[in-house]
Amino acid sequence: MRRSTTSFAVAALLLAGCGTESGGDSGATVSPSGCASVPELHASDSGRTVCLAVGGTVRVGLDGTKSRPWRPVKADGSGLAAVNSGFVLLPGDANAAFRAESKGHVRLSSSRPLCATDSGRVACQGIQEWWVTVVVK
Repeated sequence: MRRSTTSFAVAALLLAGCGTESGGDSGATVSPSGCASVPELHASDSGRTVCLAVGGTVRVGLDGTKSRPWRPVKADGSGLAAVNSGFVLLPGDANAAFRAESKGHVRLSSSRPLCATDSGRVACQGIQEWWVTVVVK
């Protein structure tokens, strides 16, 4: 009963928001160079190039599962320094935060198994890769 009540409440909130105009910002701004500024990155942002001003912070939140966990987010390049991102609440998630220290280009990346790693099943060796290029200006 609790699950259906929660589902009903979520559905009601979603329907209440349908058809209304948003007066606020979508969270991402695009400069003339085609480089978007995004404060938080998710799995759906894979392959994007985003911009960050020196002194700014970008957070990464990749939602995984226990059977398909994300590897820790890796930063290759110069311009970003890792900062405390808080703590991971669920097994399989990968959270990270980076502060823009100097101008540069950084490739943030992670990966996870394409298929669940449950025992007793046919093995799947596929990998889901995630990456975002961060341009620090």
